[in-house]
Amino acid sequence: MMAAVNREAYAAAADKLAADSASVTAAQLATIADEILAVARLLRGEPRLRRALTDPSRSADDRAALFRSLVSGKLSVITADTVATLVAGRWSAPAEVLDATERLGADTVLAAADRDGKLSDVEDELFRFGQVVSGNGELAVTLSDPGAPVERRAKLVEDLLKGKSTGATLQLVKIALEGFGGRNFDASLTKLVELTAAKRDRELAYVTAAKVLTDAEEQRLAAKLSDIYGRQVSLKVDVNPRVLGGLSVRVGSDLYDGTILRRLNEARQAFAK
Repeated sequence: MMAAVNREAYAAAADKLAADSASVTAAQLATIADEILAVARLLRGEPRLRRALTDPSRSADDRAALFRSLVSGKLSVITADTVATLVAGRWSAPAEVLDATERLGADTVLAAADRDGKLSDVEDELFRFGQVVSGNGELAVTLSDPGAPVERRAKLVEDLLKGKSTGATLQLVKIALEGFGGRNFDASLTKLVELTAAKRDRELAYVTAAKVLTDAEEQRLAAKLSDIYGRQVSLKVDVNPRVLGGLSVRVGSDLYDGTILRRLNEARQAFAK
């Protein structure tokens, strides 16, 4: 979670970007997202630059001017103005400006997908890709290996998703490969699914079932959860025959486990006492 000073700096940059990009197309906004993420990669590889851009002994104008001098002619005006606003803010630690830049890039990818009417597709594609990876041990190890070059892992992802996903989904998976917010690949992908759902103003519910739910069953469950949480709920269903029957539902820190497997385990524990 961002510290208060970091949130203020992030909010100022996000507001600046929203105002300046209000009339651009989805494709133009996606290009801005690419540029912001390129800045994040630069910051990731240059710890001295991160320190210089967050140095409290420098004025806000000085830090912004330093950034502009480095990217002059290399970024669009909107991107340069947005990131300059970001670095002009106060930061609790140099690493925080990297996380914020990366988060701003991801949020801009989502904003472009939203403007293009594809945000729901992105949410589903990210979740399904996560399921594919978790179900293939070799693939999970390969994509999660921090010792393997990101470029090589990104090429593998491109091959896997070619013709099967939106450009936004591919971009977000690449962000996960780089370790979004310092997380591992699996946690990064999960966080990005959650951010996508939040962008749609939806609560995210992870459901584990022994068999595929029918459309009617999903609709009833979503409606019941929506009543509980007071907002629309997006279901992410994982089919796992090992639970035998019933459902396990996790919403945030809330877990509702009505599976047969849980009841059997409780019975075993009771008999063992």
